[in-house]
Amino acid sequence: MDDRERARLALAAAGVPPERLAERLPLGGGTYNTVEELRLTDGTRLVLKVPPPSSTPALAYESELLAAEAEFCRVAETVGVPAPRVAGVALDETAPAGRHILLTHCPGGGWDGLAVGQEAALRRELGGLLARLHQVTGPGFGYPSGTFGPLTADWRSAFTAMFDGLLTDAHRYGAWLPRPVDEVARTAKAAYDALDEVTVPRPVHFDLWQGNILVEHGESPRVGGLIDGERMFWGDPLADFVSLALLADIRQEADFLTGYQEAGGEVDFTPSARRRYALYRSYLYLIMLIEVVPRAMDDEQIAWRREAVAPQLTAALDELVDLA
Repeated sequence: MDDRERARLALAAAGVPPERLAERLPLGGGTYNTVEELRLTDGTRLVLKVPPPSSTPALAYESELLAAEAEFCRVAETVGVPAPRVAGVALDETAPAGRHILLTHCPGGGWDGLAVGQEAALRRELGGLLARLHQVTGPGFGYPSGTFGPLTADWRSAFTAMFDGLLTDAHRYGAWLPRPVDEVARTAKAAYDALDEVTVPRPVHFDLWQGNILVEHGESPRVGGLIDGERMFWGDPLADFVSLALLADIRQEADFLTGYQEAGGEVDFTPSARRRYALYRSYLYLIMLIEVVPRAMDDEQIAWRREAVAPQLTAALDELVDLA
C-alpha cells in the first residue's frame, strides 16, 4: 500500500469520503512517527500519523504511542485546552489503513519573531492552560498503552517500572551515559520514597518543548495548540515542568509559574518536590541520551546530546545525592 492509498483509507475509516483528499504535505519535527498534513477539497486540514513497523528499534516506552496520543487529546478536550482532536484512530495492524491516528489540525506556528513582552504573556497563558489540564484525574498511574503493565494504584510502582525499563534499554542498546547505568539506578532508587507523596494521577504531556506548543501570531499572540501528546502518561504533574524548561530550570520561569498558580495550579518546591523534579529530569535526559542508538542519529546530533544533555543529567543526579 502506498502512502496516498493509506491516507485515503484513513479518511474513509474516519467517515470522510476519500475523494475529498486534495493534497498531502509531509510534516517534519518528529523523530518516531511519520507525520503528514492532509488537505481536503473544502479547505479542511487534518494530520495523519503513522508509526514505524513494529520491527523498528525503539525504546520500551514507545510501544503503542498512538494510544497515549489519543488519550491526551481526549483529556485536553474535556477541559477546553487547545490540542488536536481525534478524527480517527486504529491501533491494529490489520486495519485497512494499518495503525494510524488522524487528528484535527491546530492553528499556529513557532515562537520566532515574538517580542519579549509577547513571549512573557504566552508563557503565562501556557501556565494557565497546563494548570487546567492538571485538574483532570486519571484511572491509575502509568502509560495508557500498558507498556509496563496495567495502570497502578500508586505512583512509585508506575514510575519505578518506567525508570527501570529505560535503564534496561540503556543496557540493551549499549548507550553511552556520563555515569554507569548501575550508579544511575542506585542514585534514583534512593529517592523513590519521595514519589509516595503523589496520590492522585494527573495527565502529564511530558514533551512540551516549544516545538510542541503552537503559537497563533498577531497583535496579541496566543497558544494555538499543544501537540504531539504521544508521550503522555498518568502521573505527577510536576513531571511536566521538565520539558517546559528542557535544558533550563522551571523554577526560574516566573511568567509560567505565575500563570500556573493563578489558574489554580499548585507549585511548592519542598525538599521532597525537588527530589521528584530531579528524578523526572533524570528520566527525560536519559531518554534523550539513550534514544540516539535506536534512532541511529548522526554524529552531530550525538555530539550535541553529549555536550548539552549529559551535563544536565549529571546535575540532576548530583542534586538527588545532595538532597538525600
